[in-house]
Amino acid sequence: MPSPFIVDAHLDLATNAMAYNRDLTLSVAAIRKRERAAGLTDHPDRGRGTVSLPALRKGGVGLVFATLIARVDQPGKAPASVRLPGWHSPAQAWADAQRQLCWYREMERAGEMRAITDAGTLEEHLTEWADPSSDAGKAVGYLLALEGADSIVTLDHLHHFYGQGLRSIGPAHFGPGRYAPGTGSDGGGLTPAGRDLLREMDRLGMILDLTHLTDRGFYEALDIFHGTIIASHQNCRTLVPGERQFSDDQIRMIIERDGVIGGALDAWMLYPGYVRGRDDPQTLDIRLERIIDHYDHICQLAGDADHIGIGSDLDGLFGTEQSPADLDSIADLSKLAGILERRGYVPTDQEKIFSGNWLRILRHVMR
Repeated sequence: MPSPFIVDAHLDLATNAMAYNRDLTLSVAAIRKRERAAGLTDHPDRGRGTVSLPALRKGGVGLVFATLIARVDQPGKAPASVRLPGWHSPAQAWADAQRQLCWYREMERAGEMRAITDAGTLEEHLTEWADPSSDAGKAVGYLLALEGADSIVTLDHLHHFYGQGLRSIGPAHFGPGRYAPGTGSDGGGLTPAGRDLLREMDRLGMILDLTHLTDRGFYEALDIFHGTIIASHQNCRTLVPGERQFSDDQIRMIIERDGVIGGALDAWMLYPGYVRGRDDPQTLDIRLERIIDHYDHICQLAGDADHIGIGSDLDGLFGTEQSPADLDSIADLSKLAGILERRGYVPTDQEKIFSGNWLRILRHVMR
């Protein structure tokens, strides 16, 4: 049976290529082999990565929201547990984001990827992927997204980003941020600059990604921003407690605004009490089916399957050591079809989850 066409709303491809020095044109097996042979131990997922461009094609993942991530370090403002590397100035973060964008552009020149920036490029890309005659050489489409807005030096830089194809922004990431605090921070709200950023994004018709916002920041953002909203990689707090997931009230608000929530496959977001660096998905038998529990919960709140999708985050600085036990690479996302069928999801709802709901969002934004 052919794999479904899949849209994954959150992958950190450029971070893996440029910060981890991974050649994503290789197979997952080849990348792992190279890192093991080099004895790399600088990150827990060395030799355990799950994402590459060939693996995306193999799994039918033909369109992704591909991120730029460039943080600004703010010493003393975040506990060590949420401190991630960052630049010492917004200008440096901007330059790093541009470096990552150069990698995407090079992948375009090589025929590996295709930028999706408007309705025309979207429909052309979907038509190509619907043609079964050229499966092996199809470019992976990407919508450019920004995770954490620190690299937007000024609103002029936002407009420059938009001209380069940026269409989705999540203002927050981990810890404090120039525009909004995120996961593991002090729980504060949007900064004054963050409120101005959201208003200008609204004017441009961009997508607001609510992922990683604090509860206070979430509600403030919805008061200010009136355009298209998503949560690219976010699960349910009712099932897995903690600020990184959304409460039922937050999920209902996204549903009311016709947003979509992408189910994330990081093991600590699927299993209550999971401790990163200690627990093992194999030992705990954390399997792909757990994300369906989150889908079920959102569907019960919505009364339909119109607000769920995939936002795997499978290359979000973790690999098989922190992924579902029955997933070896991102190509295994196609296994969700059988799981969804067993759980009672009819073919039309499966199509919504794999691609239809995200395509509804993109067509609305790009029309």
